[in-house]
Amino acid sequence: MRNITPFLMFEGNAEEAMNTYLSLIEDSSITSISRFGPEGPGAEGTVIQASFTLKGQTFMCIDSHIKHEFTFTPAFSIFVTCDTEDEVKGLYDGLSAGGSVLMPLGNYGFSRQFGWINDTFGVSWQINLP
Repeated sequence: MRNITPFLMFEGNAEEAMNTYLSLIEDSSITSISRFGPEGPGAEGTVIQASFTLKGQTFMCIDSHIKHEFTFTPAFSIFVTCDTEDEVKGLYDGLSAGGSVLMPLGNYGFSRQFGWINDTFGVSWQINLP
């Protein structure tokens, strides 16, 4: 076994999601990306497969050209441990813009600041300041 990597399936906005995450999380980058050409089967320019890192954690993603009856669920979320209040607030604000709040940013007793959101792409994030 080589590794275990979270894999995110989008429907046409994988590259936009990656760029959003990279703009909010320092020390992050797209490490590889391949796109559909005019021959398809996906829409030209959408992501066949990409890899990116967020603070050293590798993720993979695609733009599915097949429509599904499912999408992301909060049952699986990306848990982020922050170092400062500014960091947790900036990440929470950036990821919740256009998304939905599951738990507003606050002190729930188990940490100083915690918030749980679904971002505008449907990906669930738990943002924590221990």
